[in-house]
Order: sequence, then C-alpha cells, then structure tokens
Amino acid sequence: MTNLCRADVGQGAVIKDYCFCHGFVTRSSDRFAMEKTALLCIEDLQGSSKSLRIALVTETYAPDVNGVALTLQRIVEGLRSLGHDVLMVRPRNVQRDALSDGAQDGSLFVKGMPIPMYPDLKLGLPAKRALIKLWTYRRPDVVHIATEGPLGWSAVQAAKKLRLPMTSDFRTNFHAYSAFYGFGWLKSAILSYMRKFHNTTDCTMVPTSELKQVLAGLGFERLSVIPRGIETGLFDPAKRSEPLRQSWGADPGTLVVLSVGRLAAEKNLEVTVRAYKTLQAQGIRVKMVFVGDGPIREKLARLCPDAVFCGIRRGEDLAAHYASGDLFVFPSITETFGNVTLEAMASGLPVVAFNCAAARQLIRSEENGVLVAMGQEDDFVGSVVRLAVDEVLRGEIRRQARMSSLENGWPEILRKTETVLRAVAERPAPANL
Repeated sequence: MTNLCRADVGQGAVIKDYCFCHGFVTRSSDRFAMEKTALLCIEDLQGSSKSLRIALVTETYAPDVNGVALTLQRIVEGLRSLGHDVLMVRPRNVQRDALSDGAQDGSLFVKGMPIPMYPDLKLGLPAKRALIKLWTYRRPDVVHIATEGPLGWSAVQAAKKLRLPMTSDFRTNFHAYSAFYGFGWLKSAILSYMRKFHNTTDCTMVPTSELKQVLAGLGFERLSVIPRGIETGLFDPAKRSEPLRQSWGADPGTLVVLSVGRLAAEKNLEVTVRAYKTLQAQGIRVKMVFVGDGPIREKLARLCPDAVFCGIRRGEDLAAHYASGDLFVFPSITETFGNVTLEAMASGLPVVAFNCAAARQLIRSEENGVLVAMGQEDDFVGSVVRLAVDEVLRGEIRRQARMSSLENGWPEILRKTETVLRAVAERPAPANL
C-alpha cells in the first residue's frame, strides 16, 4: 500500500468514493477504509522531509524575455533540484510546446491572447474548470500564483473552491503602469483588483522591504520579503569582449553607456537619452547601447539616431553585452524590483538609478553605485556626467558593485522561497472549513 499512496490523501482527497494516490485510483467501499489507507501513508512518511507538490501558475515564462519569466524559470529549476514536484500552469508557447501538452508531468498549457502594446507576451485565458479538474485528480500541497491576469484569477478561484493553500507574487506595478498608456483613470480600480487578488492568498511574496511597506499601507496583507537572486557565474566582468565593443564602434577610449530592458514608456528612457546627449555636448567620447526591444524602439531611434540597438539578448550573449559596457543607466521609477540592476552590478558596472526598488535595496550611494532622489532628473543626468569623467571613482564602484552582487546568490533565495511555500502548505486549515 505504501508504494501507491501519497500523503495528500490524508488531506481528504475523497471524490465520489475514489482515492487518488500517485496517479493511481483505488475504489473504496467506505470512508473508514480510505482513512485507514491515509493513516498508513502518513505513518510511512513520518521522519522524512516531505517534498512538496507545487502548482505554479504564471502568464509568462522563459523563453519570454522579462524579469518575471526569467526569475520564475530559475525558481522552478531550483525547486525541482531540491526534490519538489512543480506542476506548471501557463499559456502555450507555439515553438516551445509544439510537441507537448504538459500532461505527462501534470502541467497544463492554456490558450493565451496578446497583451496590448506587448504583442510578444500573452495573457492566459481563464481556466477555472480545467484547473479544478486537474487539481482534484492531482492535488497540490500548495498553489503559487505568480501573475495577476485572467489565468491567475481563475487559479485563485479554483484553489479557493478546492481549499488549497495559496501563495502569490507581487512582481509588477500594473497600477503605476496605467498612467503611461493612457489608462491613468483606471489606477484605483486596478489597485483595488490587485489588493483583492493578493489578499485572497495565504501569503504574498514581495522583492523588497520598501515595497512591503508601501503595499501594507495600501491594505495588502500577509506580505513576506523574498529578494531576487543572481547567477554570478553568468554575469561576470570577465565576460567583457573587445570585439563586441568594436562592433558597436567603441574603441578602448570610448565610454559605453548601457541600457538593458524593455524599450517601453514606463522605463523613463527619455532621461537616458538626455544624459547621453549631455555627455556628447561636453565632448566626451561616448557610445549609447540599448539591449532589448519594445514598443518605443522607433521613437528612441529618432531621438538617438547614433545609438546602437542590439535587440533581445540571452544567456552568455547577454552577459557579454553587460560586461562590455562602462556605465549602466537605469532611470525607471515603476519597478517592483528591476533585475537588470543586479545583473549590471554582478557584471561590474557602476549603476546610476533613482532611489527605489532594487537600487534602493542594493546600492550604497557613492560606494557600489549612485542613487538619485526620486524625480530629480537634473541630478540624475549630473550623476551620469560625473561618473563619466571620474575614471577613478568609476573603477572603485565597479569593484564594489561586483562584490555586493555576490551576496545575492540563488541558493539563499531558493531556501527562503521553499520556507514560505512549506509554511503555507503545512499551515492548519481554518476550523470553519
């Protein structure tokens, strides 16, 4: 019996007199027999560190190129390496999933629709009925919902109906983004939806203490800080490439100002262009390099016709682009974290950023980067110019930035994530359930 039965039977997985164990279905003539079976399973597993069956729901995942997708890929790989069973629920990717329906490992691929202004990304369509069916027959210990779109909301409703423990991620400031796309009047409604979404779950993971305080002030409950991690073996100053710099038209005496991320209105990239033009006006030999793509690429090309646009880069190629720059400029003020800040620091780049999100958490101004007060664009441009002309300061910040990034390796981040998931999964259900 212990070869067939899983401990989650002990959670009351009784459906029309069937017991579901490790993918097998056994007929039970009465409830007593099932409870006895569950007891045997629990006793058999006592004394061992129980792996978790985690249903992870997301509307973006690698090879999508954004911080959420790439971070989730690393978390899924890490949790699986720790022995946990991660069941993915996400929109189908035509190229990636052409030969798979996900069913072989308990995953579920759903239909999606393009996001306005982001046609390369998708919103997962609601799938409550399919999720109830899947999670009834393959009951997870905890459901982790990473995105708040239609698929995420249907997952909340399915998990609630099945009385499954839930956690969620707050990864994107959708309410703040609304102003950049002409929907500022919806900000309050979006915030209300986000608050209801996350407060339905047992715990919401946020990347910084600052964001935790802000969200708590807005009525969000049960928040836990889980920082983002970095692969310091991938992002490394040693990946610097002179041939790559030469392809940009930069020789050893040229200062390369680097921007990495989506070319989108909410990234505040006009400030980057302004800083670059100020450097040019002061006679500094400088080259502007944008890595990424997005809806305002053509606009940026008009504003900055001599800039280099590298498009989307991944893996070792991306790491070489980071390491081949000299100064990283990141003027975004809408980030929940901003993975690129940490990637740039690991690559040994001095970062100039506004005092928010990852920059506020990671940067000690004038030591391992430069922080600028929110909204002070003139000071931001001035800080870029100062670092551009002060090679000694730039070199010292490069060294300190790399050293600081080593404190944010993935093993510790995964440990914290696993701890939260386990605590929620093992929390006793409310008495009224």
